[in-house]
Amino acid sequence: METFGLSKVDISQIVTVGFTLFAVIDILGSLPVIIAIKKKTGDINALLATLVSGGLMLLFFLIGERMLQFMGVDIKSFAIAGSIVIFILGLEMVLGLEIFKHDPDTKTSTLVPVAFPLIAGSGTLTTVMSLKAAYESYNILIAILINLIIIYITLRSVNLLERLLGPSGILVIRKFFGVILLAIAVKIFMSNTGLRT
Repeated sequence: METFGLSKVDISQIVTVGFTLFAVIDILGSLPVIIAIKKKTGDINALLATLVSGGLMLLFFLIGERMLQFMGVDIKSFAIAGSIVIFILGLEMVLGLEIFKHDPDTKTSTLVPVAFPLIAGSGTLTTVMSLKAAYESYNILIAILINLIIIYITLRSVNLLERLLGPSGILVIRKFFGVILLAIAVKIFMSNTGLRT
C-alpha cells in the first residue's frame, strides 16, 4: 500500500473532487448540444470522445501550466478563448442558429466540440490544474476516472435519453441549458479579464 502511495487515497477527497469536476464538466447539461451534433453527423464516437477528453485532462493535470507557458499562452487567455466557444454554443441553443459549422466527419465532430470544449473545456482543464494545490494526486486521478465513466455511459445512452425526453423535452432543456452555458461563459470571461472580482 505504502509503496504505491495508496494510503493517500481518501474517499472524502475523491467525492469532493469528483462532484467538483462533474459540476464543471456538466455532461447532462451538454446533452442538447450532443444530440444536435449527433443528428447532423449521424453518430458520436463515445469511446473516442471519452479517451480524448480523458487524455486532455490527464495532460493538463501533469504538464498543463508548463505546456501553456511553452506556447506563450497564460491560463487566463486560455480560459477566455474557451469561454468564447462556450458562448457561441450557448447562442446556438437559445436562438436556434448554426454558428458553429459541424464537420460531417464523425471523428472530427467527436473531437470538436464534443471532447473539446464541451467535456474537456477550459473550465475543466483549469479546474484540474488548480485541484492539484489542494488535493492528493491519487484522489484527483480516481475522480477523473469516475467522471470519464459517467461521460462514456451518457454518450452511449444518447439515443435512449433522446427517446425519454422527446422533441419538446429536448427543446426545453436545450433552451434552458443554453442560457446556463451563456452564463458560465460570461462568468469565465469576466473572472479572467478582471472585469469582476
